[in-house]
Amino acid sequence: MPVTLLGAAEIRALAAELEVTPTKKLGQNFVVDANSVRRIVHVAQVAPGEHVVEVGPGLGSLTLAILEAGATVTAVEIDHRLAARLPETAAAHGVPDGALEVVDADALRLTELPGDPEVLVANLPYNVSVPVLLHFLESFPSIRRGVVMVQAEVGERLAAPPGSKTYGAPSVKAAWYGPWRLAGKVSRQVFWPVPNVDSVLVAFTRDDELRGTEAERVRTFQIVDAAFQQRRKMLRQAVSGVLGGSAASASAILERAGVAPTARGEELGVEDFLRIAQAS
Repeated sequence: MPVTLLGAAEIRALAAELEVTPTKKLGQNFVVDANSVRRIVHVAQVAPGEHVVEVGPGLGSLTLAILEAGATVTAVEIDHRLAARLPETAAAHGVPDGALEVVDADALRLTELPGDPEVLVANLPYNVSVPVLLHFLESFPSIRRGVVMVQAEVGERLAAPPGSKTYGAPSVKAAWYGPWRLAGKVSRQVFWPVPNVDSVLVAFTRDDELRGTEAERVRTFQIVDAAFQQRRKMLRQAVSGVLGGSAASASAILERAGVAPTARGEELGVEDFLRIAQAS
């Protein structure tokens, strides 16, 4: 029996049955277009037999599309009503036993997942998308690649190169794990309720080798935060608080790392920030 997808009318009926009103607090905008969820799965190149983790499955639109591709899914859902209903929806749509596991939890507090998912595919709530992505990449090294649908502004920031207008702390932290790219725009009309912002797909691939130790990652991220909290200032001033307390001590460390003390954070790539961390 093939897996079938949810239609717009069924999604609204499910929401009514569960007395679920999509909330801004949880960033809930449900995808009601079957072509859109299939497109996400296609961009993610989900293959039969792969183990996919999905954050925020909601009523199950994207979940069913991933399962339709022959993957197994671990779905992490913070809303207890949605988490409890999802297995029933999946069974009614032809999902075989054992193909779906629902974890009723806050994704940002999760430190263990059943099995070792290789792929992350999600329609991420706008308000927590960057923290969730960074937390999952840090906590679950088995995740090798993924595609997420996020607010356009967030997606552009994640994929931004050094020197661009949208480049910032999220860009550097995401790049720690590997390359990111914009993988297409998404119409507002595929969501219910229709959001007042545009969305994009962002794809990432984890680098085969670790960029540094865990201690170096933590130190690098500290320096990145300091650099972009005062992005208009030269680095010797912006990061002085985390590099010895004075502009002079910061300048010495920056020079040791091969970085000009007069540079600004937006000019530096992740490798530059790592060298500063290693020199400090």
